[in-house]
Amino acid sequence: MALAHADEVIVSDGGSTDSTLSIAHSSTASVVSSEPGRGPQLNRGAASANSDILLFLHADTTLPEGGLDQVRAAIADGAVGGGFSVQFDAATFWFRVGSRIVNFRTRLTGIPLGDQGQFVTAQVFASMGGYQPWPILEDLDFARRLKQQGRLKILDSTATTSARRYLARGTTRTIATNWLIWALYLFGVSPHRLAKLYKNVR
Repeated sequence: MALAHADEVIVSDGGSTDSTLSIAHSSTASVVSSEPGRGPQLNRGAASANSDILLFLHADTTLPEGGLDQVRAAIADGAVGGGFSVQFDAATFWFRVGSRIVNFRTRLTGIPLGDQGQFVTAQVFASMGGYQPWPILEDLDFARRLKQQGRLKILDSTATTSARRYLARGTTRTIATNWLIWALYLFGVSPHRLAKLYKNVR
């Protein structure tokens, strides 16, 4: 959907060894390379963009139909950025409950995280200095700083994100690890140290 409706699509690769690059090169997307880590990869992709609005989308998250038009409308209405509501791609009872909890938390705090398709104007992104060059938690830090720049819009339509991490590592264990990481971060522990608790699942 992004390829069909976005002004440009940029894949920022951090040294993947799977089929990411071959798939990206076979599409109409531009491909850039970066040092590994979500923060550096997101910044590298943004540096290659020419659009007035930036939307950062994880590889395992898909946008809803008409999502890009809703982003454009939100910015035209005065928002500096925002994100989508979210749902998991596993349609079980507990994942539906989990989606509701995430969406409630987002509306309560006004802070959308990375798997919710964070968007921002290019001008505001540049003025903020982009994402922190961190391996994890760059999305939480960015959203908290973005909230200080002006009004954020949390869209009602839902982006769909993969549940594979929860299924592979166990739902309870993954949720507990996520909350532990967030708590330690808020108490001042470096994201580079906390990244050791966050194992990649492919």
